Amino acid sequence: MTPALPSAPPRGPAFKIAYHPSLERFNLPPQSYLADHAPAIPPEITRFHGLATSALVFDSRGRVLLLRRAQHDSMPGLWEPPGGAADLGTDKSVLEACARELWEEAGLVARRAVRVMSIARDVPPGTVFWNRTRERCYVRVVLELEVEEVGRQQDGEVPVKMDADEHDAFVWASEDEVRSGHVPGVQGPFELTFGGTREALLEAFRMRRDET
Repeated sequence: MTPALPSAPPRGPAFKIAYHPSLERFNLPPQSYLADHAPAIPPEITRFHGLATSALVFDSRGRVLLLRRAQHDSMPGLWEPPGGAADLGTDKSVLEACARELWEEAGLVARRAVRVMSIARDVPPGTVFWNRTRERCYVRVVLELEVEEVGRQQDGEVPVKMDADEHDAFVWASEDEVRSGHVPGVQGPFELTFGGTREALLEAFRMRRDET
């Protein structure tokens, strides 16, 4: 486990993200994606209240980057991939929203979107989840992103610079470690945030393994 480093620069780069044609629907503005491609809206609401993204980044050893939520934030001490809410007013696309959150939370620059993830092999992408009070309903899109490798270290990791206001540590975790909930160097329980995080991670490992 690595403690927090200085925060990522406040202004991100101009995101130019390559992607496979199968991901074209995520190159739409978040509002357009919600209107035309999101899962069915639950019957108890009339619209989704927003879109969240999660970025899965793997190092050269096939481990995924996970951040620990700060103690003063909601869900303190739980682990998650970099991500957060799309800005419906300024994010030009779902891809850009995911890349922006990755930059803001980990200081990594996305260069290519590899694939979209689901929580299981036969479940369409786009997880519907509620906030803690069940007053607002969102869609989460999980994308595997490749990042620029400037500063890649001998152990296969790229430098991570967290926003200490949101996260206080990071790890690169293997499939077995995510599955077992035991990551070397992490003191105490290794618990992930809700909303299908563990399932999406394991599905991502499976897809990468099958592709290889």
